[in-house]
Amino acid sequence: MLSFIAFVLLPIAIVAVYLFTIAADQYVSEFRFSLNSIDPPRLDPLSLLAGNVSHSPAGSESQIVVQYMTSRAVIDQLDAALDLHRMFSPPEADWWSRLPRPTSIEGLVQYWRGQVDPFYDPANGTVVVRVRAFTPAEALQLAQAIVAASEQLVNDLSTRARHDALRNGESEVTHAETRLKAVLGEIRAFRDREGLIDPAKTAEVSGTIAARLKDELVRANAELSTLKSYMQDDAPSVKVLKARIRSLEGQQRVVARDLTDRDPNRDDTLSRQLGSYEQLESERRFAEAAYQHALHGLDQARANADRQQVYIASFVPPSLPEEALYPRRWRSLAVVALIAFAVWAIGGLAVQSIRDHF
Repeated sequence: MLSFIAFVLLPIAIVAVYLFTIAADQYVSEFRFSLNSIDPPRLDPLSLLAGNVSHSPAGSESQIVVQYMTSRAVIDQLDAALDLHRMFSPPEADWWSRLPRPTSIEGLVQYWRGQVDPFYDPANGTVVVRVRAFTPAEALQLAQAIVAASEQLVNDLSTRARHDALRNGESEVTHAETRLKAVLGEIRAFRDREGLIDPAKTAEVSGTIAARLKDELVRANAELSTLKSYMQDDAPSVKVLKARIRSLEGQQRVVARDLTDRDPNRDDTLSRQLGSYEQLESERRFAEAAYQHALHGLDQARANADRQQVYIASFVPPSLPEEALYPRRWRSLAVVALIAFAVWAIGGLAVQSIRDHF
């Protein structure tokens, strides 16, 4: 009988006194949310058949948020804003349930993980978080602060992912733009150096002039042949026509020389200028095409990044608790009683077995 009192009734009485007279009430504020993206993922038929589909469009991000809620990073952020040491060590709290003071950051992290319980449910893609504090107002305040910190984390992750996705596209656009500016600069320098806006049009005009001179020369020679048939070579009309023919031939040589440059000492021929300009124009067209292609790729990358942006959709916001859920006095007392009775019974059987053998 004494052993039953010592190992069963006495522990139960001590725990009961603690639970019902000393243990401080703790209030729970619960909130639920999911992480959604603008463009939901396409479901794989094989995954549907295998039943291996997660309803959350951002399962990995949800797990990151859950891990963040119990990390030192969020503790440092909230401690600076809310003074967690003061919140978890109020004077009315008992020594067993409050945060010991002074305590290290590692001790605060360990205590925090007992007060904040996040859970990710992959079946429906939701995150459930239960936050405990010693007053209803502090439980609500702490839950709201965790929601704000989680939203900031998700926004930072989305911004970083968007920046990484656009980095290559922006680099390609910058490279193509630099090349296009360089080619346009070369074209401007060519025009300033050669004194020509468009050598192709200049060549077209020169070709038109050459054709006109050729036609006039043909007509003049024909007219000269006609005059020679009934006039002497020293006739005034014949001399005038011959002078005109010589003038046309001289103009033809000038135009031909400008187009082909038969003089090796000159390097400003229209044919050379036209060749150089056509090469620059070819480079310009290629640079413009590359620039347009890079812009199109950047637009596609930006659209994809916008569709993949993740945001928190809170469908159960934090609420102000009305009654304390912890400590669970009767449940805790029942567990202690069961353990104490089991220890007493097992110990009694062990002692009786030893006595029987000796």
